[in-house]
Amino acid sequence: MNKSKLAIGLLVVGTLTVVFGTVIVFVGPIIIDNQIVKNLVIDPKNEMSYTMWKDVPVPFFMNVYFFNVLNPTEVLAGEKPMVEQRGPYVYRKRIQKQNITFHPNHTVSYLEYRSYFFEPSMSVGNESDVVTIPNMLVLGAAVMMEDLPFAVRLMISTTFKTFKEGPFLTKSVGELMWGYDSKLVDFLNKWLPGMLPSTGKFGLFAEFNNSNTGLFTIHTGKDDIRLIHKVDSWNGLSKLTNWKTPQCNMINGTAGQMWPPFMTKESTLPFYSPDACRSLEMVYQREGIMEGIPLYRYVAPKTLFANGSDYAPNEGFCPCRQSGLLNVSSCRSNSPVFISHPHFYNADPVLLDYVQGLQPAEDEHGLFIDIHPETGVPLNVSIRLQLNLYMKKVSGITETGKISEVMMPMMWFEESGYIDGEILTTFHTNLVLLPKVMVYMQYCFIGLGLATILGVVLLYYRKKASVKDTVNSADALKQQPDKCIVNDTDKM
Repeated sequence: MNKSKLAIGLLVVGTLTVVFGTVIVFVGPIIIDNQIVKNLVIDPKNEMSYTMWKDVPVPFFMNVYFFNVLNPTEVLAGEKPMVEQRGPYVYRKRIQKQNITFHPNHTVSYLEYRSYFFEPSMSVGNESDVVTIPNMLVLGAAVMMEDLPFAVRLMISTTFKTFKEGPFLTKSVGELMWGYDSKLVDFLNKWLPGMLPSTGKFGLFAEFNNSNTGLFTIHTGKDDIRLIHKVDSWNGLSKLTNWKTPQCNMINGTAGQMWPPFMTKESTLPFYSPDACRSLEMVYQREGIMEGIPLYRYVAPKTLFANGSDYAPNEGFCPCRQSGLLNVSSCRSNSPVFISHPHFYNADPVLLDYVQGLQPAEDEHGLFIDIHPETGVPLNVSIRLQLNLYMKKVSGITETGKISEVMMPMMWFEESGYIDGEILTTFHTNLVLLPKVMVYMQYCFIGLGLATILGVVLLYYRKKASVKDTVNSADALKQQPDKCIVNDTDKM
């Protein structure tokens, strides 16, 4: 009786274990997804994720490369420019959000400040290194003013000579990056305020250091996780005014640091970049693994900087030149400045014919973002862009000499960062190990339950077989005496 109760108990336990394991198979992923949603929402109560979003503890670096012009005199005579790449000059980038304000409509506003610190040990060279690049103040202004009356152009040329500004600059890396003293800049800021993007020293990155990227308002994801990190407005604008079509003026996607979770291979990575003055979008390329964590790699499509002739939706970013160039003059004081991939990677090959010394390669010059698809958190990022100046001869401005029309690369930079250390360990534990443990647990429960049921069944049949054998033996014994009596009778 006791054994029967035990068998029934084991059968019930085995059945419940199988049911529990089966339930985990279906409910487990839902539990994990709910935990992801709960922990990703931008909320001070989510201490770890909120701190990561607010202060961005991931180490970010900016590698800067200059194109040193080897033949400036020959360029003025109309010959093809020859350049050599110098660098990298590496800067550690610190990002911190301030003025954080939460709103009742489940959005949050903030100003993100960025600061750069030179890292000599990681650099090839020092900020005191001297390089020669085109003088944007002269050659840029010449193109901007080529349609003015000839007499005005002569006066502009005289102004350049008065302030001893030539067509090329030979200065230190530090001066070119963060600014140098220029009497011409002082003159323009005094008499033509607003003509230059900065009011102090003139440098390629002078306006970026110790500055913010504008007032972003993004969705917290509290009401709809699909909206998390998506930009609601920038500087109070829900759309831009720089470009010619409504589509090009749209502010799409996130602020470029995180994306909504549960991505698929069909998902794209749209984001708004104040530095590029437009929204950008990256597309899925392949799967990968980083320190055991699964990822999707996203890259820039070839259409990103294509001109309107090759890709009609980009017509609104024109006036365009060759494909592979983005005209940002409309948000850079009308200066003839263009953005491209480094070394004109993924651009019209004709651009390489105008300059000697460029060697585009995807591994070195393509940009990418490696992202964890379940959470939308970037694991490894490398954004690479090149700054170019459109140069040409302008009559009346003698500083332009006989310069041939050329898209001149000045410098390129790579902003990169990746998750490592304690953050990577925590990420791996919570999002890789724990889900695996849950998967193993569900199959262990199912396996243990089935084994218990199978054991009970086997015991049942063994007991049944044992009882049958016992009955057969008893019957045999009962028949044995009869046989003996028969034998004795026969003897008589």
